[in-house]
Amino acid sequence: MHSIIDRLHVVANAADPFDRGRERGTQLRDALPAGLQTYLELFAKYELDEAVVRDLAMSCADAVGGWRPARLAEMDGIAAGAGVEPWHVYALNARTEILSQGVGAAPGECSTIGRRVQLADGSVRTFGLQTWDWHHQLDGEWHTHETRGGRYDFAGLTEHGMLGKIGVNSAGLALHFNILGHRTDGAGGVPVHVLSATVLEEAASVEEALEIVREAPRSASSSFTLLDADTVVTTDITPIGVFVVEPVDGTVVRTNHFLSREAQAEEKTEIYQPDSDERYGLIATRFADYPEPRTDEELLAFLYSDPGQPLLCHRPDLTLPFGERWATLATVQLDPATRTARIANGTPIDARAGDWRTLVA
Repeated sequence: MHSIIDRLHVVANAADPFDRGRERGTQLRDALPAGLQTYLELFAKYELDEAVVRDLAMSCADAVGGWRPARLAEMDGIAAGAGVEPWHVYALNARTEILSQGVGAAPGECSTIGRRVQLADGSVRTFGLQTWDWHHQLDGEWHTHETRGGRYDFAGLTEHGMLGKIGVNSAGLALHFNILGHRTDGAGGVPVHVLSATVLEEAASVEEALEIVREAPRSASSSFTLLDADTVVTTDITPIGVFVVEPVDGTVVRTNHFLSREAQAEEKTEIYQPDSDERYGLIATRFADYPEPRTDEELLAFLYSDPGQPLLCHRPDLTLPFGERWATLATVQLDPATRTARIANGTPIDARAGDWRTLVA
């Protein structure tokens, strides 16, 4: 799939959460089973058999039901619309939590930049850019979407069956997403993908988003880089706490290691290091060496790799076995002021030469 124009786009508008999920699931009915099968194979590769996956998924669903029953109803609606079992949809939404219990998972992962700049007229603008790196075999199993009917509308990208991932909402709150690894990670809490969808549906500001993340019963780690009209922060979200990292000179850089001392003490460094530090260092060096980026378009040059550099962009090595073929599946720009998400297939280099899909929340 070479152009974003060919990418599936899903729109769900119902005010009732179950009905909204069923709308989404109906549009995914032909596409979702293939992604589900790939995930079941991926779980098995990491020594998680189907019975274990089901139990872990159900434990996460129980947490969602106790925290936000509407999100559980929405997942049930997806299952009904797509014609799959509810636990399948729970497992897709909880894939981060489930994979945290696997053996041997060590991917290359995403890189994100959030910026706050002061313009010549004294006003402030915020914007963000990220690469989304994941398994090459799942390149056909994600879509762009618009979700309407809740407190706020939101738009962005997510994987088939998942309520949310990366996006921006109609209040001007934007969310970038990076995975992290902590030694207390497990299943049984609210999945981070359900949490991201909830933030986008309910939060009008970075402050409100942080309140939602803090009060959720979390069991696995990730980072949300959060932007509103005048604020940019990144977060270390862990089972032991949520730690906020403020920008330096208006910039936050996010890869896949913890930035707070509290979370670093129990980091699973064997998963993403030294790759994550190397990518972070390359981006930081570019801020010292390149002209200051004033627009999201200018950030593109900060997130691609030249030969011999740390891999900010992944091209899949098809000679590697299943589960080890990492690829940059998408490049995403978020702009809170205009409530827009711009999404392109592939790397920032691909994005410069290709098509973008622009969504307005």
